[in-house]
Formats: sequence, C-alpha cells, structure tokens
Amino acid sequence: MSSSSSSAALHPVRRRSPEGVRHARRFPWEKWPSERILDLRFCDLGVAIAGTWLEEPIEILCCELENRGIRLRPHFWLSEEWFSPGDIPGIAIPFYLAHPRLMQIERSKMHEVEGGTLESCLKILRHEMGHAVQHGYQLQRRRRWQQLFGKSSVRYPDHYRPKPSSKRFVLHLDRWYAQAHPDEDFAETFAVWFQPRPLWRRRYAGWPALKKLEYVDELMNELEGARPVVKSNACIDPLHRLRKTLREHYREKLSHYPVSHPRTYDHDLQRLFSRNPRHRSAESAATFLRRHRVEIRHLVSRWAGDLRFTLDQVFKDMVVRCRQLRLFADGSERQLKHSFATLLAVQTMHCLYSGRSWHPL
Repeated sequence: MSSSSSSAALHPVRRRSPEGVRHARRFPWEKWPSERILDLRFCDLGVAIAGTWLEEPIEILCCELENRGIRLRPHFWLSEEWFSPGDIPGIAIPFYLAHPRLMQIERSKMHEVEGGTLESCLKILRHEMGHAVQHGYQLQRRRRWQQLFGKSSVRYPDHYRPKPSSKRFVLHLDRWYAQAHPDEDFAETFAVWFQPRPLWRRRYAGWPALKKLEYVDELMNELEGARPVVKSNACIDPLHRLRKTLREHYREKLSHYPVSHPRTYDHDLQRLFSRNPRHRSAESAATFLRRHRVEIRHLVSRWAGDLRFTLDQVFKDMVVRCRQLRLFADGSERQLKHSFATLLAVQTMHCLYSGRSWHPL
C-alpha cells in the first residue's frame, strides 16, 4: 500500500469541495494569468494528492474495497491523465484535480473537468480500480474472462463506434465506454458490480451483460482475501518527472481528443436559443439547461426507459455546444423547457441509429 492509500485508510473522511478547497500550501502561480501558467512545466507545479479533496474519494474507494473483501490496495499518483498501467495495480490521477486553479484551466481548454466532483471522481476511480484489479490478479489470462470480455491483447483502437442500443455491455462512464476494448468492458463491469447486488441485478435483468456481472461477482468471491499476483508500486509518468509544459500538454490533447461535439445540433439550438449580443443580460443557455436538467429529463422520461443513458449523453453534448456557441435563454422559460425536451427526444433517437465514432480515453 502506498503512502497515499494508507493515509486515506487511517484518517476519517473530511468533506471537501473540489474547487473551493483551501490549500495549506500556497503556490506562486495561483494568481497568475492562465497564459503564464500554461508555460509552466508539470514538474514545476509542485502539487500533490496529500492535503487536497482527493483524499476523500481515495479513502471511500479503499473502504469499499475492504468491505468487498478485496485485499488489493492500489497506490495513487498525479500524472497527465487518468490511467492504470498494464501490470501495475495502481491508479494515476490527472494533475488538474489537485488544485482549483488548474481545474479552471482544464475547463476552459476542454469544456469539462473529468472527475471534478466527488461523485464523478468516484465513478472514474471505480472504473480505474477495475483495471488495477485486473492487473493485480492478471485476470485477463483466465479462459472464462476471455470468453466473456475478449482478448486483452487486442489492439487498442484510435476510434470506436458504439452501439448505444446494445445490451451486451453495462452503462457506467459516458459514451458507452465498455464497447471501446475488452479491458474497458471489464473495468466498466467491475465498476457497476461495485453497486449493491440487488441494484445491478434489477437494472440489467434480461440483458446479456448480466452474465458478465455474475461472473465478476463469482470471481470476486473467489478472490476474497487473496493476495494480488502483481505487487508493483511503480508510478508511470509521475508529475514531478514530466518536463512538458501545460501548453504542450493541451496542444497534444486537443489534437488527439478534439473538443468536437456534434454540430448537427447547431441549427436547432440556434433556433431555440439566441446568439444576439443584445440578449447578453439573459441567462446563458448552458446554465439554463443545467438548472432545469431534472425537469427536462422528467418530461422525456415517459418514453426514455433504457434510453436514459443515451439521453444523458446527448444532453451533455448539447449543453457543451450551447456554451461553445454562446447561446442565451431568451424567451418563455416554460416554452424553452418543453421545446428543448422535444429536441432532446429527437436527437436521442438520432444518436441511437446514426452510429457516431468516439476516441477512447
């Protein structure tokens, strides 16, 4: 167990707001303009997991592992992105989550902060824990694992084209991520298995994906209390060794994972919301939609059923597109909500049958 995970296991949970957390250590770059911060190298940031809100989700994850009887305890470190390296039962956490100023820059560049709330951070950590468990116990070598998930040695794709209506895969992270690769399929299935058994049995009743969940359930019972086969505490690409600047990082990231949300929404969104500068005093369309998200989902829920995961993905993409287009919610609030609910329903069905390609994370 690394120092970060052992510390999390020994201390009580301290509730922290990710972007409002106060740091005991101050950094000279906190008040700098973003353009100046972007010229800093990763190794010069000086941020760490200790003393930040990240201790809380790490502690929660370790408690969940203990309650499940899983002996493996991953180690954690800061790096460029989320990942769990092959043959290393550890988890890298992206640097920007260690400081609210870095989260602001991430949002300005990528239009979102993956893992930027306690809920979303835990969601990703549970997924990465699936990778760590696979690596620690070398589960991909088992014949039954390969029969259900496929060969781990399959080349990782540059793009994948999911089938949103497929019931062969669980739904956990955005963009039907289980369909990207056999390793991602297992990690997503493991993350869903972390939920109470009655919950996932009811949610996936009648789905072929249930066989995978039942297998993970049997496998984890078999491994209860077992020592991991691989015990490496190595940290791949830790932040303090990276000489790349933040500017170089975002240039590469944007070239590989372009921040492109479907422009097919543009015409309808611009008919519904305003781009006219004289409406700047009105609420932004993105804020309006986030504020009414629950009500809008309720308006569409009568027919959504198992399509809610797809609906949420389309909703998220449309909100980002509203922000990129700088649209304003000018007009009747009631009319805007109902009109957008209709648009959301139509675009959800389009997404189900159009077949869009995604970049694996």
